[in-house]
Amino acid sequence: MSALAARPRGRFGFGLFTLAMVALFVGLGLWQLQRRAEKHALIAALAERLAVEPEALPPSSQWNALRAERDEFRRVRFIAGFISAPDAMVYSSGSAVRDDISGPGTWAFMPTRLASGETVVVNAGFVQNTMQDRSLEDRAVKPLVTGEPVTMTGYIRFPQTAGVLTPAENPAKRLWFTRDHLAMARSLGWGEVAPFYIDLEQPVPAGGIPKPGSLQVHLKDDHLQYAVTWFALAAAVAIAFLVWRGGRRRQSR
Repeated sequence: MSALAARPRGRFGFGLFTLAMVALFVGLGLWQLQRRAEKHALIAALAERLAVEPEALPPSSQWNALRAERDEFRRVRFIAGFISAPDAMVYSSGSAVRDDISGPGTWAFMPTRLASGETVVVNAGFVQNTMQDRSLEDRAVKPLVTGEPVTMTGYIRFPQTAGVLTPAENPAKRLWFTRDHLAMARSLGWGEVAPFYIDLEQPVPAGGIPKPGSLQVHLKDDHLQYAVTWFALAAAVAIAFLVWRGGRRRQSR
């Protein structure tokens, strides 16, 4: 085959490749815009849940029907007492849903007992603890265990799954790096617990530690930036092809 005959086929192949790359980048850009719309809808839904008045905690017969996509961040009110059992601490360097939390510390996870006998795990709040001193954490949670029932308000949350790079828990120090209250219950002998836990909002302990509080929605939204990047890449590939084709045409004259 002559070189002249091979040129049209080469241009055609390169054109198909360019078209495929442009379609791919445009598709990724549109996908990011779709993700952005979904993220905004999620933010609106979560903000609405956080703003409503707390409702009664659903009875245990309904617990298995609760779903994260529908029920996470629901504000609830219930009466329970912290029970005498080992607490668990979850390491944190800050919070994506608490503006008042910064710096290293731990979240205090503790079992509570409802009047009906069920056990609900409560994240009682943040303990500032730069040096991860277990004795400091023990002193912070000890006053909560009075055996007396109190009215609590908080937010329904669901357990997290550890990532590949998440450090393993340290049962000896009762230290976790993932909010997996079910794993804590198995390790620390809390017995059967609700499939969710509660991020405590009220009451605030007399000493202010652990520090419960209200949640705010702060979900990261970079989708528009990513979409613009993909669209820019599509435009760059298309322009590069047009420049290349123009040069080839001038050479063939």
